[in-house]
Amino acid sequence: MSGFLAGLCVAVLPLLAAGFWLGRRTARPENLGGLGTPVEHATFQTLHTASLAAPPLRAGLTEETARRSARRLRTLLGTDALCLTDQQQVLAWDGVGDHHRAEVMARLAGALETGRGEAFRLSCDAPDCPLRWAVVAPLTVDDRVHGALVACAPRESAVLVRAAGEVARWVSVQLELADLDQSRTRLIEAEIKALRAQISPHFIFNSLAVIASFVRTDPERARELLLEFADFTRYSFRRHGDFTTLADELHAIDHYLALVRARFGERLSVTLQIAPEVLPVALPFLCLQPLVENAVKHGLEGKADKSRISITAQDAGAEALVVIEDDGTGMDPDLLRRILAGEVSPSGGIGLSNVDDRLRQVYGDDYGLVIETAVGAGMKITARLPKYQPGVHSASRPSEA
Repeated sequence: MSGFLAGLCVAVLPLLAAGFWLGRRTARPENLGGLGTPVEHATFQTLHTASLAAPPLRAGLTEETARRSARRLRTLLGTDALCLTDQQQVLAWDGVGDHHRAEVMARLAGALETGRGEAFRLSCDAPDCPLRWAVVAPLTVDDRVHGALVACAPRESAVLVRAAGEVARWVSVQLELADLDQSRTRLIEAEIKALRAQISPHFIFNSLAVIASFVRTDPERARELLLEFADFTRYSFRRHGDFTTLADELHAIDHYLALVRARFGERLSVTLQIAPEVLPVALPFLCLQPLVENAVKHGLEGKADKSRISITAQDAGAEALVVIEDDGTGMDPDLLRRILAGEVSPSGGIGLSNVDDRLRQVYGDDYGLVIETAVGAGMKITARLPKYQPGVHSASRPSEA
């Protein structure tokens, strides 16, 4: 889908440059600034103006984004006035003649209902108002009309009708990309909620049972574990931000392991090797803890002797390399493949597919989990985390009450 949209943008913008700007720019040569022919200069100007109008539109169609993009869009069309509307009102008007707002909205009903563009004459008694015609081009996302782009000019023009339609298509592409971004954000939030629901019931029950077992025999120990439990659950169920730092995630894992050690005692041995320089790296919230929980389960399941888990975080240039390894029962590679593909969801696969999907969504397919395992051979999970990724920033902690 994103490839198609990008291709559409590439196809539309040169058409605008060659069609509308060509007539204006070749009529009076300017200083081309070393950009070559007038056509090449016009193409550059069009692409540059479009690139400045795109970022606001990628946030959706609101009064603020319409206001920030309207002037750039009017420059693309070279009209005396341009406005952007939603289904109910004019969101932004740039140029002269904004007293036509009510008239424009009254005439938009048909275009907003059918999704078809049209042109109509404007009625105006103001002697100094140059606007006499309006061209309406609907803005659509997934075949739904979200609003309209309206270009106003002194006279009717077939070139303006076509150019307004092409610009409206380009704006619609930006709004569709914004809708995809919002859908991605909603998906990540839903997956975090699902992960919380998946982890919490068993862990909370077992942790409270362990704490209860120490209440009479070792009250101080019970108090310490209760504080560990409170800190871990506070982190897991926090409401701010989709991302955290490696330091905070490891801190939460430490609370989790304290409760696990209290339950299993000497049966569980955990070693950590963390490079200080990777602690500030941002990563998706609740991304590593499920992997450690998976290692604990596989490390202890079906074993009477001691189980060992190692957690390392190393500096690897532009990336942080996190490895979680256990010497437990391991897993059949074919079963693992089916878990990661979402075909099965056994209790032994806590969070694996969830974490793998989220890493790929945030960083790209090259950053999915790398898992080495076999039946009886333990499991080694490697996660590569870019130190910098656009849009990945850890949220600041809320002030404690």
